[in-house]
Amino acid sequence: MLTEQGLAAMPAVEMVAGFADRTLSPVQVHDAVQSVIEARERVLNAFWVRDPDESRKAALASEARWAAGEPLGPVDGVPVTLKENVARRGVPMSSGNAGTEPVVPETDAPVTARVAESGGVILGSTVMPDWGMLSSGVSSRHGISRSPWNAAWTTGGSSSGAGAAAAGGYGPLHVGTDIGGSIRLPGTWLGLATLKPSYGRIPLDTPYLGCTAGPMTRTVADAALFMRVLSRPDPRDWSSLPPQDIDWSALDGDVRGLRVGVHLDAGCGEPCDAGILAAVNRVAALFEAAGAVVEPVEPFMSQDLLDDLDLFWRVRSWKDFRALAPDAGLRVHAHIIRWCRGGADVPGTRVLQCYQQIMRIQAQTVAATLPYDLVLSPVAPVAAFPAEQPMPFMEDRKTMSHIGFTAPYNMSGQPAATVNCGFTADRRPVGVQIAGRRFDDLGVLRAAAWYERNRPAEAVPRWPDSALGAPTGEKTQGPHSKGDKP
Repeated sequence: MLTEQGLAAMPAVEMVAGFADRTLSPVQVHDAVQSVIEARERVLNAFWVRDPDESRKAALASEARWAAGEPLGPVDGVPVTLKENVARRGVPMSSGNAGTEPVVPETDAPVTARVAESGGVILGSTVMPDWGMLSSGVSSRHGISRSPWNAAWTTGGSSSGAGAAAAGGYGPLHVGTDIGGSIRLPGTWLGLATLKPSYGRIPLDTPYLGCTAGPMTRTVADAALFMRVLSRPDPRDWSSLPPQDIDWSALDGDVRGLRVGVHLDAGCGEPCDAGILAAVNRVAALFEAAGAVVEPVEPFMSQDLLDDLDLFWRVRSWKDFRALAPDAGLRVHAHIIRWCRGGADVPGTRVLQCYQQIMRIQAQTVAATLPYDLVLSPVAPVAAFPAEQPMPFMEDRKTMSHIGFTAPYNMSGQPAATVNCGFTADRRPVGVQIAGRRFDDLGVLRAAAWYERNRPAEAVPRWPDSALGAPTGEKTQGPHSKGDKP
């Protein structure tokens, strides 16, 4: 007999099979998930907005569709969360920032629309740090999100609430966004299976250079199932890829004969911890033992490229910060204020130079990885850091010193997944990044699924699904339930 925790944490592919053969009901699953949320949310702080009454109505409607044999789509009845910067009609979007007035969208984003059209049961909107520019669960509006593995550890960010929800057993399917690692960083620090898809694979309503949305799950099969929904076309995204008929369920196969690069030195930022390098090397050895042709990849980033990408983002956030009223600006997180001030009054010629450097990142990333079917690397140079810490490295000049392995694939538009591949001595999760050629999202997921099936037992997450203890910190604001005004 499944416990509530076991039912809530069931993979989506198993849930759907249970709905189809009537051994499970969407309402049963929904109620189990809500019980887990009630038990854990005061510590994890994953939600900005949730409405259990409305999501239960959606589960009841799904149950009726399954009883009639008429499900709407591949995730009908499955609990889903959406990051708060994914627009939901009528639901305020605060960008995790106490200095901004939440925007209330009049229409659903493409991601939201596709989930609703497929019958997914949207539990709510998950939190993020200020403007999505901190790689942690620290937010001036929401307080601190915490890891289900240990409340003293970070969730990673900026998809912090989505990561906490996925690792915390708040149902199986969660949407994050990623402009430099914001899906994959929580992926490595929380033991998740994630995918930053090819640029344009998942349509957005506000596309931006390097930005993507993608699945955050516990299993690769669930990420692939979710891609069947999220990758459906939407004409509002003028930068999206042409519609393509991809069989996302085709995850079988081996890695024999694949050319696999192993990238252990980012060429910029802080050096990797020895334990993380060892974990990625073990992944490479497993691929090689299975018949892949494994070769080292030399660094293709440099510190000046990373610094100029950082400056480009600082200028963007400084523009947003300057637009705030003085009293509102004081409510922005102090680390973000210091960081974006580095972009104050930068000449236009310098900003253009930064943009040209981004073009160099694109070119050099594609050129360096083109000889390989896949590239294995660390996701970040360190494991999870303290939950209260806004960034892995706090010195101003090291603000982005942890994204040397992740950001290049945002700029080049190449797909990159994460899968847990080990643990540190104190049991902090460690993920491997598996990147592929442009547009080969299925190939990346297939390789991730192969590794997931073949990884050693010590690399398999034993999810922390028991109830957490008392919180070690308090929320600043949220989450909001029905009747609350954000």
